[in-house]
Amino acid sequence: MYLNKELHRGYNAYIDTAEDDLGTRMDVGLLVMEAGDEYCIDDPVKETAVLLFEGNVTFRYADREVRAERPDCFRHEAYCLLAPRRTRIEILAESHAELYIQQTDNDRDYEPVMYTPETVQTQHAGNNGELMGCMRREIKTFFDYDNAPFSNMVLGEVLNYPGKWSSYPPHYHPQPEVYFYRFDYPNGFGVGFANGQVHRTGHNGCLVINEGMHSQAAAPGYAMCYSWGIRHLEGDPWLKTRIDEKEHEWLWKADANEHIFQG
Repeated sequence: MYLNKELHRGYNAYIDTAEDDLGTRMDVGLLVMEAGDEYCIDDPVKETAVLLFEGNVTFRYADREVRAERPDCFRHEAYCLLAPRRTRIEILAESHAELYIQQTDNDRDYEPVMYTPETVQTQHAGNNGELMGCMRREIKTFFDYDNAPFSNMVLGEVLNYPGKWSSYPPHYHPQPEVYFYRFDYPNGFGVGFANGQVHRTGHNGCLVINEGMHSQAAAPGYAMCYSWGIRHLEGDPWLKTRIDEKEHEWLWKADANEHIFQG
């Protein structure tokens, strides 16, 4: 399912588990702030991840204060706060700011963690000419089971270059996932596959993935950055789980496209 909203100043809910979690088991929303705005999160049951897409803000939590600045998500690395239930999070905006918020139930208590530009894990994929460079992208992970086994969630970003594909070759996994899209131009667009359907994706759109392959592509001329959030399943956490579609496994071959131009 693809979701889009007419945004307003404040919190914009895309997925609310109290009403219908759409199979994600996570609450998802976008917080839009202007200079001088303050916003507080203090959930007694759910852990919270707050990812700064753009803007200049101050985070206050657990007797700590962190100033975070990110002009955009295409040329600048992220700040992402992960905090357990019963943690009071105060966000103070010093400029226009937009922040992605993701929550889920978690009865474990742990120390809040602020992931910064210095700690982001980045994988440069498709840079060696695979598939004629058509799947060149940057895969960024803020936290997953490896560095945050105490969380029930995973969160990262993908920088999808203009005209390129990501989450490719086609694959799937049993854990539900949510993509939240940003484009370098508001009229940018792309295409997303999920649940056996094809969706036209756009700026501030949200794609709910419950099954099937979920490859993505950006239209030529438009850079796409999307957050990817995963909810672990009980007894089956996402351990970088990737199940390739059998009919497309040949795409991993180093010479997959050479036959087209031979001779």
